[in-house]
Amino acid sequence: MIRAIAAIDDRLGLATDTGIPWNVPADVAHFRAMTASSNVLMGYATYAEFDRPMPERINYVATRRVEALRTGFMAVDDVVSFLSTGLVGDIWIIGGAAVYASTLPFIQELSLTRVQGDFGCTKFFPPFETSFRLTAEAVPPAADGVPAVRFQTWQRDLGLSKSEEAEDRSSSS
Repeated sequence: MIRAIAAIDDRLGLATDTGIPWNVPADVAHFRAMTASSNVLMGYATYAEFDRPMPERINYVATRRVEALRTGFMAVDDVVSFLSTGLVGDIWIIGGAAVYASTLPFIQELSLTRVQGDFGCTKFFPPFETSFRLTAEAVPPAADGVPAVRFQTWQRDLGLSKSEEAEDRSSSS
């Protein structure tokens, strides 16, 4: 199954030019638990944020750069072909914005941490609500000095035809 995991603010914001603008320990724990022992696919900018590969995961990086990646990361130069083959098995798309946008048509499930507030983000998760339906939501206890969050699971709405889905995406652009 192809899944995506992201933390987004009220405006679908993912990050600013300097990184993720919130620090929510519950979200970090959620991310680690959800992606444990899985394949993950990230963009080059997300890869650059990691000092080393995430343990117990195969770490794929969407990049067309010719220089070699650090040990423990595998380059993917054509994300659409990579996901279309179905050979990768279960995989989590973990960012950034361009990778989410290019892989959204393939994603079957979204695991979203909704961070309450507008954080002035400059990078955004693509609009998704017309192609997915909310299937689960959990609200962890609030922590002092930490933005309130909701953990949501969204499933692709299989009632949409591919042409309706493409039309929904083009009308939201």
